[in-house]
Amino acid sequence: MILNQANIDRTCPEKEIYNEVLSLDDKHILELGCGAAEITRDIASNGKNRVISAFEVDQIQHKKNLQITDLANVSFQSGGAENIPVDDNSQDIVFMFKSLHHVPNDLLDKAMQEINRVLVPGGFAYISEPIFAGDFNEIIRLFHDEQQVRIAAFKATQRAVDAELFNLHQEIFFNVTVNFEGFAEFEEKLLNVTHTEHHLSKELHDSVKSKFEFTFSQNGGQFTAPMRVDLLQSSK
Repeated sequence: MILNQANIDRTCPEKEIYNEVLSLDDKHILELGCGAAEITRDIASNGKNRVISAFEVDQIQHKKNLQITDLANVSFQSGGAENIPVDDNSQDIVFMFKSLHHVPNDLLDKAMQEINRVLVPGGFAYISEPIFAGDFNEIIRLFHDEQQVRIAAFKATQRAVDAELFNLHQEIFFNVTVNFEGFAEFEEKLLNVTHTEHHLSKELHDSVKSKFEFTFSQNGGQFTAPMRVDLLQSSK
């Protein structure tokens, strides 16, 4: 397993990746850290006979998710990866999209054990994590440097494989593009998120804005974010 790969040559929406490597129809699917349920909606709205449990720890976002009424095959629930209130051997697939590094460091191993517990024998854990690189990351790191927590999440995944909870089925590197119409949209989506309180001084806010606007002018509002997916298969 490697943390990063140089010269990533594939750029695509993430849905291309998970639809390529996994068969989702007729499956019980667990998503941990579903956020605003954008990927949840894509998974739930396509294919057939997909039963999804979508968990979120941020209570503000969870309350918003409970107002979603057009996804009958999705159950929105409150909870984190370190204590998953579902039965043993009950899920075919567990998804974590950019959420493992949000689990507290001292609970990462417990989270991996819980994922293994709820998966059926041979079930898959799809763990997608942002790589600490790319022009988008260079802006984010000015006010929210996640390098150490991302490394910790990667090491926890390694430990779970070394402990033979999972077999590493595939490791995938690709780029996603993130688009903004301007700084106001960036500020709304990144600086004003409910799961993390960012208290920026005026000086730091101005630095973030300046960096954003310079990069924006160079790439027309399209930012690159490299990603890694560890596709793990339960070894039980």
